[in-house]
Amino acid sequence: MADTRTTILDITEAAVLEKGFEATSIEEIAAAAEISRGGFFYHFKDKNALARALIERYIATEDRLYDDLFARARELNDDPLHALLIGLKLLAETLDDMPNGHPGCIIASAAYQDRLFDRGIRDLNRQAILGWRARFRAMFEQIAEKYPPKTKVDLDALGDMVSSVVEGGLILERALGEPGVPAAQIMQLRTYIKLLFAD
Repeated sequence: MADTRTTILDITEAAVLEKGFEATSIEEIAAAAEISRGGFFYHFKDKNALARALIERYIATEDRLYDDLFARARELNDDPLHALLIGLKLLAETLDDMPNGHPGCIIASAAYQDRLFDRGIRDLNRQAILGWRARFRAMFEQIAEKYPPKTKVDLDALGDMVSSVVEGGLILERALGEPGVPAAQIMQLRTYIKLLFAD
């Protein structure tokens, strides 16, 4: 049962990242999963429930990735600035290690087609973005205590900038057909942060 649910989510994620939520039908997902339409509804009551499960899974995966990379960075250097710089380098390397490029972002796909979803899905998407803002803002607060920024900076906006650079890099990669763009964008952000905070 769990395997079928995971299969449905895997198929849906690939289809949504390829063509969006609106163009991905329940019939197509069921056929690819080799289940009946009723089998689909056994696992998900409707497309909103499917979208919620997909977004929740994506958020959990991204949070684990950030937890792991930045915990590793803190193990390598306990200085808050240097730990963040190492973490960004590890993130760039992780994205660069995908030979066909990153498949894309479920959060962005849902945001672009939010009219398809109920308020709960839109709120879930918003909470994911705010969670990432808070994660990076906390890092920047620690850095700013030790290394006052060279110019006035809004730490919430700076926290959002990490997500903006990653998501923007994924969009550029897809539009240009050039794997490696997200990693290059992250490294540019890393340089900006060094210039903003370093002695």
